[in-house]
Amino acid sequence: MGKNRAGGVSATVLRKRLSAVLLAVAFLFLVIFARFFYLQVAEGKALRARALDQWTREIPVVAERGRIFDRNGALLAGNLTSYTVFVRPNAVRDREETARVLAEIFSLDKETLEEKLASSRVSELTVVRRADAALVEALSARELPGVYYARDNTRTYPYGKLLCQTIGFTSSDNAGLTGIEKYYDKYLAGMDGEILYDTDLVGSELADGKAHYYPATDGLDVTLTVDAAIQTVAEQAMERAYAEYAPRSAQCVVLDPRDFSVLAMACIPSYDLNDVPRGDEDLNDLSRNRLVSDIYEPGSTFKIVTAAADIEEHLRGNPAAFSLTRRFASSRTRSVDGTTIRCWSTHADGKHANQTIAEALNNSCNPCFVDMALALGTETFYGYLAAFGFGKNTGIDFSGEAQGMLIPESAVRGCDLARIGFGQSLAVSALQLACAGAAAVNGGYYYRPRLVKKISSADGKISEEFPAELKNRTVGEEASRILASLLEGVVERGSGNKAYIEGYKVGGKTGTAQKFEGGALAAGKYVSSFLGFFPSDDPQYLALVIVDEPQGAYYGSVVAAPCAKEIFEGIIEVRGILPYE
Repeated sequence: MGKNRAGGVSATVLRKRLSAVLLAVAFLFLVIFARFFYLQVAEGKALRARALDQWTREIPVVAERGRIFDRNGALLAGNLTSYTVFVRPNAVRDREETARVLAEIFSLDKETLEEKLASSRVSELTVVRRADAALVEALSARELPGVYYARDNTRTYPYGKLLCQTIGFTSSDNAGLTGIEKYYDKYLAGMDGEILYDTDLVGSELADGKAHYYPATDGLDVTLTVDAAIQTVAEQAMERAYAEYAPRSAQCVVLDPRDFSVLAMACIPSYDLNDVPRGDEDLNDLSRNRLVSDIYEPGSTFKIVTAAADIEEHLRGNPAAFSLTRRFASSRTRSVDGTTIRCWSTHADGKHANQTIAEALNNSCNPCFVDMALALGTETFYGYLAAFGFGKNTGIDFSGEAQGMLIPESAVRGCDLARIGFGQSLAVSALQLACAGAAAVNGGYYYRPRLVKKISSADGKISEEFPAELKNRTVGEEASRILASLLEGVVERGSGNKAYIEGYKVGGKTGTAQKFEGGALAAGKYVSSFLGFFPSDDPQYLALVIVDEPQGAYYGSVVAAPCAKEIFEGIIEVRGILPYE
């Protein structure tokens, strides 16, 4: 069976064998095709990259990092041209001579270099970063095979310490690490290019090889809302306070109340952006923007918010019956939920007897603001706290913003509400309080604070703009106008008199808050502050000064108010603002 009469193989068997051979051949071609598809399509990109890496040498073309300017065009962060020198050990012809020349030019250790050049573990070795142009020119004249250099950029800050915690700094490879440098890195960084040269398998350039140039895309420029001249004035004032009172820190934020543009952010102590102490344990503390990231109990500066809510509610209830002659009880204490709350003053001088709201602000009398908070009630007062931005981020274009601390409305007790009324039992960031103060006196408009005005290319073409953004209303224009006028009185006749400037309408409120540590009041540790603005009838500049743990004097009226005066006088000089007639 299976053979024909002549003993040969039958046609059926032949067909089966032929089919088997064809099937095997088809399977083989299928495997080859699948492998071809895998290599060409699935792994094609990676393999082409490997081949390109094996048969080419690339020289990086470093993108120039975008610059940072103040609102008037002053350069705050720029670039100096420098060079990175690197070696491809496989392309070096004379290792000893190459090591000797590199060590001589760049002051390096010859033996260490020679040892590295002898290693086959790396295809490329970086010899030096940010090399000076003159040294690279000397290297170029030696024409060492296997040694290359590429242009790099060294970040430079013409003003040194100025605005350091806000601008931030970059890493050794020019990536933004903190501040504006980090937050806007995607705009500032740009995209590197490269030059590719054909080489042999060991990396030596081919005599008849071709060069392929892929240009870099430079980063975009960032223009801040900050005014370098006002920033200088603010920092000088904070440095003087730091020298006089030896506090933990002296800080100031200056806003334009009309749109919440940040005009200055000063934090002392500071550091030089051109000489960042990268190995210093204190760098995190020095580089942190406390005005945005730290929180504190505001004390009496917060009475601005309570007064604004009180005035607004009385205007809403019965505008015709609203009167600034309304009086508060003269008692030094208030008892709430079994807790006794006292005024900072003994009331012995008689100034705190049956006070009007103007006198309560002038004297910074705690019991009056307890009465206001309790009269508003939890739901209404918390509605105002939300409108003024407490317990949440302001939305500023900066990393690490603190939300502050506010007792949940569902958990707040009467004694808590009473204390919040005069700036205790809550914690805020300096920026939060400055924005709240601005929204209380600018007509009741709360904007998102901003540090950057626009993004543009080196030729001035605008890529993106950041206009003022109104978030919500806080109080009506009438309540805001009344409050600003009352706060002008605080500077003229009350606790803020050391911020008074003859010929200019300055308003403001002092604050002196004793610090808590371990759940108890810390003896002798205070935060002195002053929130001021001018002109009071049309606010254009607002400053919040905070001096943390001053030594000697500690009242906000003594420590912080004079600093605000100095800042305002500096602004008046810088901007050429004439006194009112």
